[in-house]
Amino acid sequence: MKKSLRLSAAVAVAAAASLTLASCGFGGGTGGDTAADGTTTLDMLVPSYSDATQANWETVIAGFEEENPDIDVKLEVQSWDNLESVITTKVQGGEAPDIYNGGPFVGFAGDGLLYPADEVVSSETLADFDEGFLKTVEFEGAPYALPFIASARALFVNNALLEQAGVAAPPTTWDELLDAATKVSALGGGVAGYGMPLGSEEAQAEAAVWLWGGGGTFGDASEITIDDPANLPGAEQIKKMIDAGATQADPGATDRTPLFDIFVQGKLGMQVGLPPYVGKLAEDNPELDYSIVPIPTQDGSPMTVGVGDQLMAFQNDGDKQDAITKFFDYFYTADVYVPWVQAEGFLPVTKSGSEELGGEEALKPFLDVLPDAQFYPTTNPAWSSADAAFKALFGQIQTKPAQEVLTEIQTQVDAG
Repeated sequence: MKKSLRLSAAVAVAAAASLTLASCGFGGGTGGDTAADGTTTLDMLVPSYSDATQANWETVIAGFEEENPDIDVKLEVQSWDNLESVITTKVQGGEAPDIYNGGPFVGFAGDGLLYPADEVVSSETLADFDEGFLKTVEFEGAPYALPFIASARALFVNNALLEQAGVAAPPTTWDELLDAATKVSALGGGVAGYGMPLGSEEAQAEAAVWLWGGGGTFGDASEITIDDPANLPGAEQIKKMIDAGATQADPGATDRTPLFDIFVQGKLGMQVGLPPYVGKLAEDNPELDYSIVPIPTQDGSPMTVGVGDQLMAFQNDGDKQDAITKFFDYFYTADVYVPWVQAEGFLPVTKSGSEELGGEEALKPFLDVLPDAQFYPTTNPAWSSADAAFKALFGQIQTKPAQEVLTEIQTQVDAG
């Protein structure tokens, strides 16, 4: 990849996001040992963010191996659907990858399986991470993973539909959003005002948009608080949107990705979306008249849902620590890291990366809201249970009382 790669083209590649399996196995538990010729092999397991993810990593690896001919990186790419089961099986079988790109890390750190971050990157690389993201990878006061990529949510607005419905400006509060979405839905012809994805793909994210937008919280490193009274206003507002006909049909069973396809087709007034969606729109419907604005909240206060994935290193073989460090330091240099982030359509987590991408117009709406981002309590070991409970249960809010749904989620979390 070239440093001059522009976002408009790069995110168009990321727009073809899929969860297609593209794997090449590690080849056994001893495959990563130092070979007789002195070559060290690093096993690397990553998820597929787009159809181009494997090629993007292969470009990085080729450049790294050219500079480090004594290190061989074996890449395995898995779908997000398979990733957690694959890593669990590998860890249980004593075949954990040396480098892993995923989400939850606290369980691995708590079991003593991961290197502390400062043992696998140089002090210069560690200092380049945004401090806010470093806090999201702490375990017992120290970072045990490396921030990898970030994403912030914003509201995608079909300007033409709002204009047809007589809505003068994008909404900033819940009341304005309900009014605008109801008017857009009233246009008929298969048009819906607001896309509400409460299906299993990412129910926790849509829940966060509303619960946090009303002053709620999912908890912190010590406690998960889904049934906190502060979460009820957001949950009740979701029901109000559904009951008013302001959303698409059957939101409780609707997933985010196929729903955004409807926005791309011009049949949805508004939906909360991610940076890669800019590329999808550029590729699939470049003529669509849309804008990207901050997410409306109960009182108009700024808030967005921030999400970050991590890179982490398993302590499989002490002889590999130096090779892992060389790989991470290479990857996070701006000339390598920034093109990777651009190609996948996400936001950088390094200071140097943010500086380099600060002028990208397509990223600006997301970079602008990032300072107001709130994050999932991923440093709490119980968060993985909460995440699963949201995906399994939150869609029931379409037909059940809001408080009952929150209580059911909390009960599942408490049960482990």
